[in-house]
This record gives sequence, C-alpha cells and structure tokens, in this order.
Amino acid sequence: MPAVIHKPVLSKEVLEFLNPGQNENFVDCTVGEGGHSEEILRRNGPDGKVLGIDLDPLQISSAEWLKAQFKERIVLANDSYIHLREIASRKGFTVINGILLDLGMSSAQLEGTEKGFSFKIDQSLDMRYNDQMGYLTAEKIVNEWPEDRIEQILKEYGEEKFSKKIAKNIIEKRKLGRIKTTFQLVEVIKNSTPPAYHRVKIHYATRAFQALRIAVNDELENIRIVLPEALSILAPGGRLVIISFHSLEDRIVKNFLASESKNKKIKLLTKKPVTASGEEIRINPRSRSAKLRAIVKL
Repeated sequence: MPAVIHKPVLSKEVLEFLNPGQNENFVDCTVGEGGHSEEILRRNGPDGKVLGIDLDPLQISSAEWLKAQFKERIVLANDSYIHLREIASRKGFTVINGILLDLGMSSAQLEGTEKGFSFKIDQSLDMRYNDQMGYLTAEKIVNEWPEDRIEQILKEYGEEKFSKKIAKNIIEKRKLGRIKTTFQLVEVIKNSTPPAYHRVKIHYATRAFQALRIAVNDELENIRIVLPEALSILAPGGRLVIISFHSLEDRIVKNFLASESKNKKIKLLTKKPVTASGEEIRINPRSRSAKLRAIVKL
C-alpha cells in the first residue's frame, strides 16, 4: 500500500451502514485513492468484489495499489458515475449489495494536480476532473461569462455573500487581460471582500473556488442523475450510503431519499445525517463538513 495521502472520512460509519458481508458485491462511485474500498474488500471476501469508479484518471491510478492485495476482486473504471448502470453492466456486476457515493475531493486532487482546484497553489484555472469531459474550464467562466451569470453561480453554488462585488471586479480585472491563474483570481476575491472576511476560519476564496468547480463539472446535476441510477441497480435489501460535504449536495440527497421513502421504495437508516466525531475531526479536519445518509432498498 502506498503512503496514504487521503484519509477516507467516516470510515467506521460507512462500514456500519454498508454492512459488507462475505461474497457480497459493492460499488464505490468515487474510489479516490481506495481508502473506503480497501475497508470493504477486507470484509467481503473471499469472492466479493468492489467496482471502483472515478472520473479523474489520476485518482484511478492512485487506486491501482489495491490490485496487488485484492487481485481480481477490485475492478476499476475511469468514467463518470452518471453512467453507473452502464459501467456496472459492462464490468459484469449483476448483483450489487451496496453502493457508496463519497462526494468529497481528496487532498491529492486539491493540491497534487495542475488543475487549479486549490487557492493555495498558483496554477492555471482549469478545474476539470477529466480533460476529456468537455471544454468548459474555470478560466473560460471568469473570462467569458457575463457578470450576472458569474454572480449567480457564486451565490447559488458557493453561497458566497459577496458574489455581486466579486463578479463585478472579475469583469473589471479581465478588461486588463485574461485571468489565467488561481492567484490572480484569489487577488480579485481578496480585493472584493472586507478585511474582516479575511480573518475567519474558512478562507475567503473557498466559496468562490467551490462554486467554479461545481459549475465546471456540473456536479449538482450529476448527483441528481446518479441517485436514481444507484437505486435502480441496487439489489433488494442492498444499501446506499452517500457522503456530502456542503448544504447544496446534502439538500439534493435529502429530498431524493425523502421522496423514495414516501413511495415505500427504501427505508431510511439515518433519520438525520451522521457527522464526524470530535476525535475524527481532530485527526482529519476535512471531515468537519461531512454528512452521511444511508438507506436500504425495499
């Protein structure tokens, strides 16, 4: 196993709700570096498999180490989880006992790529998980989209209270030349927000960067697509566990599960979202915003 870069959040809780048994098959829709998949594979032997999906090819490469330990029991697919049904069929996963959807980004994605996800490193403003998935980049948004659309995504996807001022200053800045790098954008955000905003716990660029990443990768719409797909391929009695990291994601998940529960298609295993313990937050600060919801298919 390689040095662990990304510590999977809510590991104990994921295992509790997925409850992997011998020879059962699971899908990890966002395999990342394989942390959650490893824990499942330790429990679903000797013949149970895990299908690990990730849109980011670098994340798939990071999960390859699982093959040395678990051989053919780990199956990897570099694809979008919105194609979940087709991927499962293509890979021969006909009976699926559990599905995990961890919507978070890993530290490797934030800081180990050249995609401009992190405001801490000066990189080009790309923010695509996969270069082959369309031509929309964060640079294209900030340099070519109209002011009102930029303001809208900052407000809706980032819940950024200074969205209007940031959008206005982006337009002014790009008149002098294209905004091409993360640090250029961070400077605009800093100049658009009051000094007190720069001293709070959450970095003043966090919400704007989140909004751009969501817009570039169409993340919220993808969640709306994958949830019914996951439910449709899950075996009766199978479990679905979803970990979200901000309120927009959690709202979509909560509303979908409430509707399916009302229609008697699922049983909610979590009346309220499960959050990380104080101890986990101390060890792994990124778990602070994680919310886990789980269901069993009837």
